[in-house]
Amino acid sequence: MAIFVTEEQVAQWLDMPTALAAVEDIMRLKGQGRAVNHPRQRVRRAGVILHWMGATVPEWGLTGFKVYTPRSALFFLYGAEGELLMVAQAAQLGQIRTGAASGVATKFMARPDARTVGIIGTGFQAEAQLKAICQVRLIERIFAYSRTEKRREEFARKMSEQLSVPVIAASSAEEAVRHADIVVTVTTSKEPVLKGEWLRFGMHINAVGSNALVRRELDAEAIRRCHRIVVDDRQQARMECGDLLGAVERGDLAWDNLPELGEVVCGRVAGRESDDEITLFESQGIALWDLAVGRVIFQQAVAHQCGQPLPF
Repeated sequence: MAIFVTEEQVAQWLDMPTALAAVEDIMRLKGQGRAVNHPRQRVRRAGVILHWMGATVPEWGLTGFKVYTPRSALFFLYGAEGELLMVAQAAQLGQIRTGAASGVATKFMARPDARTVGIIGTGFQAEAQLKAICQVRLIERIFAYSRTEKRREEFARKMSEQLSVPVIAASSAEEAVRHADIVVTVTTSKEPVLKGEWLRFGMHINAVGSNALVRRELDAEAIRRCHRIVVDDRQQARMECGDLLGAVERGDLAWDNLPELGEVVCGRVAGRESDDEITLFESQGIALWDLAVGRVIFQQAVAHQCGQPLPF
């Protein structure tokens, strides 16, 4: 019989180190051609967008999909025979797995001696981004910027306490980025929030918010200055990555030539070849990450004999 798992149980069983390991493992499988990702699809009507995304790992005997709107998110996990195993509330699942993916990208693409982070955006996804990065690098200082002064100051206080790392509320996006080794953009902006003129050699960038062609967080100069650009899934990037669309249309990039994070993780492609390179990970958010952490949640639910039985 299938079980139902709540947001509270997800938070209890899915910590960041566990999520990092799960996402790294599934990206390695993807890089080896042993996992299948189905890009996000969107169904629209006035005022509502329904998002759907699915994935499978044949050797695990597991398939899963996530469906969500701005008000609700659910993850469905199926077994080897197509039987429903679990339905889980998926808001925190999505937040944690997105942060973990940036952590994996940082692990493989940022300089080993990276110590400072600049983050633009302090919303729902921002906390998990910093938690993941602090797991894979010895971060000593963080600069955080959002357009609302009160919000960025509250975020800085909260994250300083959670991470035991000084988090400084920056007065501008430029101030947040200028002295950072690792930069995170995690906004829903339609206009660039990160300018190429602010970048320094040796930086690593996790661009998290441009998961629609109308969204754009990096300007053309920032894309041009990146020596190495990695995506989570080429097919999904082609459908969604507003940051890269202009460069592709100008002929500066080709979708089919962009390496995927899985190829970096499994060693087929180098994440960084020198300390001077500016590296960029474009994170659209893929269903394989949901499957990776969903599997962990299901295993924990079984081990703890928890989860509400469902009548189907």
